Amino acid sequence: MYVYDKFDSAFAKDRVREFSDQVRRRLAGEITEDQFKPLRLMNGLYLQLHAYMYRIAIPYGVLASRQIRKLAHIARTYDRGFGHFTTRTNMQFHWIKLADAPKILEELSEVEMHSLQTSGNCIRNTTTDQFAAAARDEIEDPRPWCELIRQWSSNHPEFSFLPRKFKIAITAATKDRAAIRLHDIGLHLTPQGFDVYVGGGMGRTPALAHRIRIGLPGSELLSYLEACLRVYNRYGRRDNSFKARIKILVAALGPDEYKRQVEEEWATMDKSRIDPPQAEIDRIRSYFPAPDLAPRPFDEAAHERAKTADPEFARWVKNNLNPHKNDDYVSVTVSLKPIGKTPGDISHQQMDLLADMADRFGTGELRVTHEQNIVLPHIAKADLYDLYRELDKVELTTANIGKITDIICCPGLDYCSLANARSIPLAQSISNRFADAALSDKIGDLSIKMSGCINACGHHHNGNIGILGVDKQGIEVYQILLGGRADENAALGQITGKGLPAEAIPAAIERVVQLYLQLRTDESERFIDTLERVGRPTFAEALHEPA
Repeated sequence: MYVYDKFDSAFAKDRVREFSDQVRRRLAGEITEDQFKPLRLMNGLYLQLHAYMYRIAIPYGVLASRQIRKLAHIARTYDRGFGHFTTRTNMQFHWIKLADAPKILEELSEVEMHSLQTSGNCIRNTTTDQFAAAARDEIEDPRPWCELIRQWSSNHPEFSFLPRKFKIAITAATKDRAAIRLHDIGLHLTPQGFDVYVGGGMGRTPALAHRIRIGLPGSELLSYLEACLRVYNRYGRRDNSFKARIKILVAALGPDEYKRQVEEEWATMDKSRIDPPQAEIDRIRSYFPAPDLAPRPFDEAAHERAKTADPEFARWVKNNLNPHKNDDYVSVTVSLKPIGKTPGDISHQQMDLLADMADRFGTGELRVTHEQNIVLPHIAKADLYDLYRELDKVELTTANIGKITDIICCPGLDYCSLANARSIPLAQSISNRFADAALSDKIGDLSIKMSGCINACGHHHNGNIGILGVDKQGIEVYQILLGGRADENAALGQITGKGLPAEAIPAAIERVVQLYLQLRTDESERFIDTLERVGRPTFAEALHEPA
């Protein structure tokens, strides 16, 4: 993983000093909250319903064991013993005292972490495939390109005050695990170069990104991104925050005209002042060497005996592992979605144990997924049962990855001042409704994603079943969407009828699921496949029929 150089370290320390003084002035009453707000947001500090929330950057979702140990320390020292992983692969602490914020930032800098550009109208954290450098279907490791974008975009003087926040995602595999078409800019690295998609996003006006360039050489990536952002920065709406995202501009101009203006801008640039020399690209790549994985003999007979003796282990093996490039290894996804609990939350004890597991069984590295789970990317098959038993000590063996209880959920009205409705209690109710392991496995792959407001932090637009909380004259109701997906065949879910009260949602989802089980051709046909074959109207009828 990338290691800070002298510039990074000096910059982080300068930011700590600067923010410490800003907090001191606010606590002393020398500046008002209105004056302080843009300063704290530049440092990832939000004022929510009950306390300050600190959002910590985890660039492209990569964590070293020492870094997650530091997050565990912050959780028990400055928060209430837990943190929350977001769909942008960042960490949020929801119970922060303002006076502690500079101390937290200083402690983060000790392990090469920060909170820069986790808020504000700037280029946010670039996300990518959680199985990078391990997945069998990838062209190359996309993380060096994410790091190149991070270095280019950090405090970019031209793009620090964009019309609205800006999000980039990269995939380098045949299967899109980064939801690139749901981003302001999505990049698909192919053997021919980067395919560039622009104008995707969720929120009030969801849209799928349009491909505007095929086979862009990596050596010209930054200048092309800069051209895309310049056109947006020049014409993006600043008079209406609801119409300020790049998807609105692309829709207004049309993809072809937007592309024409980008290409025109790109042609006039002095690219030598933007695109790095090959030596710099190679330097960044050198920080992401292929993992040195020793051959590990695997006793398959012993493994099968362990599965027979421990059915829960067998189920975990079936649901939570991903194939690795090296046949002796797998990638393990650790679910942060225990039945009936808050999706994405993690305790300080669990963080410490995961750090120990990454050092003992892996390469000292972990990944945060945009589905709010954790990946140990390089685990020997021979160590799986030992790892499982250690994870089980802190309740980290829920075997539901990709299943109906692996719910993505924003903090909602329990924490967020922007939310219209609670999302956590409803996620818990749905999880409890489908707690039976046999039923969950029978249903198979099915994604539920939930947001407590139209800002779509829970990605409800791309869930196979999406749930959006809204406020109707002071009453919380929930609209249900069907048909969304975030893979290489990305689609937006469509609202199906009027909103329902929270207590009616679990039964409505159960009716839809039972209809799917009746209609699917066989067990290999997933929910989304059946829905697309049969059509949304049939499922919408089941959703809204009387209980």
